[in-house]
Amino acid sequence: MDFEFKKNTLDGSYRVVFSSGHEAIGHWLIEEINTNTAKLDSVLQQIGAQRNINQEWRLLGQDWSLFLEQNEVHITSNHLLSLEDEASIYKEERDDDLSAYNEESESWCGIEDFEQVLHSWRAFVA
Repeated sequence: MDFEFKKNTLDGSYRVVFSSGHEAIGHWLIEEINTNTAKLDSVLQQIGAQRNINQEWRLLGQDWSLFLEQNEVHITSNHLLSLEDEASIYKEERDDDLSAYNEESESWCGIEDFEQVLHSWRAFVA
C-alpha cells in the first residue's frame, strides 16, 4: 500500500493520496481523524488491545466507519453501508454502475500496515 501525505501551505489543510484500492483509508484519515491526535491515539490503543483479544471493534464516524477484525482493518463509507442495508431489505443487487464508486468507498488492509499509516500520519500532523 503506497501513500503520500500533503499539506497545503496556503491554508494549512491536509490531503492524502493512497494507492488504488486503499483510497477509503485516506478519506477516513482526512474526514474522521484529521489532526485530532486524541482520536488517533484512541484508535492506536485499540489496535494494541486487538492483539490480545479476538473481538471485532468498530468506530462509526460521521461519514466513514472503521472495523478492526483480528488481523484486518476494514474502512467503508457510511453511505455504502446504507446501500447494503437497502439491498438486503429489498433483496436487490447493487448496480454494476456503482462498482467504481464502491471500490473508492471501501478498503481492506492488514492491521500492521494500517498501524504504520497511523503512526506516519501522527508524525506528519504533529
